[in-house]
Amino acid sequence: MRVGIGARPGVTAEEVLAAVDAVLPAGAADVALATLDVRAAEPGIAAAAAVRGWPLTGHPAAELARVPVPTLSARVAAAVGTPSVAEAAALVEGGTLVVGRTVHGRVTVAVAVAVAS
Repeated sequence: MRVGIGARPGVTAEEVLAAVDAVLPAGAADVALATLDVRAAEPGIAAAAAVRGWPLTGHPAAELARVPVPTLSARVAAAVGTPSVAEAAALVEGGTLVVGRTVHGRVTVAVAVAVAS
């Protein structure tokens, strides 16, 4: 499962983990986090990934902007250069969105699963 993370600067690891835990199914395995490249350096996001041993990948805004998503935000586009962070980051490597954009405090999450082959 790939969890896309959008967050305001300064979020804590606890905020990120609470948001992820709110949407992940119980017992979810093979979890990876993805976000905007500049947000991957946020201490709270990096710490959340490290605490759980999840890989964290950052993607440039231009790459995320090319991903078709169901929810677009002009405010997010103006702020970071892509109209979607969480859903686009969840879907950037393909798959199916199973949890759409969900706002949890200062963190936005979305979950995608790989398409079975």
